Amino acid sequence: MKAVATLLILALFLTTASAAEPLPTPKPVYFATGSTRGTVGGRVLRGAFDLYSLKAAQGQFLTVTLTVPDDNAVFQIYEPDLAIGRDAGGALEFKGTALRAASDDPTRWSGRLPQSGLYVIVVGSTRGSARYSMDVKIE
Repeated sequence: MKAVATLLILALFLTTASAAEPLPTPKPVYFATGSTRGTVGGRVLRGAFDLYSLKAAQGQFLTVTLTVPDDNAVFQIYEPDLAIGRDAGGALEFKGTALRAASDDPTRWSGRLPQSGLYVIVVGSTRGSARYSMDVKIE
């Protein structure tokens, strides 16, 4: 009985701890002075996300290319209306408008941006942890 009570307390603590984790802040994509492109990358763990932000103007042309050696990561681009939160279980939730055709978890997207503001690129793993490099170009 004592073991069951301990497991219940541990499960409650783990659920509370994950729900109380701070929300991630997107890392800005930087461009060298005079350049219109930048590269970011790293490793994203299974079940986690890497977030990047990019300030852009309506009508600019954006190209994002994700290079993944093990073909196990994808991305999604959200318009400036994105709200990041947590669901009841503590998992990250993204509420906003994903750019059309970028919502199918691509590894490459290009198109004109519909509005001015801060766009967020969310990179996630499809299986296991994933190493990646992402090239971002804006004109």
